[in-house]
Amino acid sequence: MTGAPAGAGRERFLADAAVRGLIVQLVERPAANSLEEAARIQGIRAADIVKSLVVRHKDGSFLFALIPGDRQISWPKLRALVGVNKLSLPPADVALGATGYERGTITPLGSTVAWPVYADQSIAGRRVSMGAGEHGYSAFVDADDLTAALGAVVADISEPN
Repeated sequence: MTGAPAGAGRERFLADAAVRGLIVQLVERPAANSLEEAARIQGIRAADIVKSLVVRHKDGSFLFALIPGDRQISWPKLRALVGVNKLSLPPADVALGATGYERGTITPLGSTVAWPVYADQSIAGRRVSMGAGEHGYSAFVDADDLTAALGAVVADISEPN
């Protein structure tokens, strides 16, 4: 984040995980140019990387959608679940303002606002990798512990890429 001290996002992430009693394994890794490359670097499948997507609600608020790396948001399913007819992905600067995290580092953990979290049901029962609040780091976590700690709504909200 521009103007933030190095490591500030990672520290927010770790502090929030600790407060929630969530066990995370932080791993430093080289930069990746794609999700597939990030999966190769970490020695996992793309499906085991959970993308934390910031979604703008029509009322101007936001929510997080946790989606496996090999899938994408199903807009009809997510809109139906949230009970609205319009949701969108905001520009990078808006996502940064809503969460305090740059794209590629976004996570609900340590977000500057605790927006509601919706997680795709396909991550249940798995150990996943996710953004850790800072470029060059990933966090491994039990998906069931993560969704419980965040009070996430777990439902079918994705479709194949």
